[in-house]
Amino acid sequence: MGAGLFITFEGIDGSGKSTQARLLAEHLRATGRAVHLTREPGGSTGAEDIRALVLQGDPDRWSPETELLLFTAARRDHLEKTISPRVAAGDIVISDRFVDSTRIYQGITRSQLRAEVDQLHALMIGREADLTFLIDMDPETGLSRAKGRGGAEERFEDFGLSLQQASRQGFLNLADEFPDRIVVIDGNRPQEAVSADIAAHMDRVLG
Repeated sequence: MGAGLFITFEGIDGSGKSTQARLLAEHLRATGRAVHLTREPGGSTGAEDIRALVLQGDPDRWSPETELLLFTAARRDHLEKTISPRVAAGDIVISDRFVDSTRIYQGITRSQLRAEVDQLHALMIGREADLTFLIDMDPETGLSRAKGRGGAEERFEDFGLSLQQASRQGFLNLADEFPDRIVVIDGNRPQEAVSADIAAHMDRVLG
């Protein structure tokens, strides 16, 4: 089979990207496409083990430098075990987060490590998404949504509103940096309107 596609969803916590990734997968499957929905950190057995380390516990559990190494290790396992094999088999792989989140959280908002993020990514991962949907959301609304879930994986939400505000601006700056790959979607609308925009864009890409 021919090579598939690698699609990612990015955005601040509570932006609705996980829901939109799932809805796009459902839309594409309804058109007969082979789709694999995954997430980061996670998406493979080893990466899921690392997920618990980085998303749970006290906000100061890890330094940004240690986070960068842990996220990259998880991403490498995800790439080897899930992303590359399925794309090579012709699937459309949709991931909830990828390296853009590391560029923001460890590269800009948690510490000034953007150069190190890019260097490590080039050395150990070596690929970008074919297309990224950035769900842009008001930080206060997003944080309220994220905290309202009441789950155990709230380590980054616990850094508070200032991190979400800085992250939102960082993601928008990335969209300016990578305009051929990142599509900004207004997430401050009903879920159905957001998903319709994403599906329409994806349909145009696929012809």
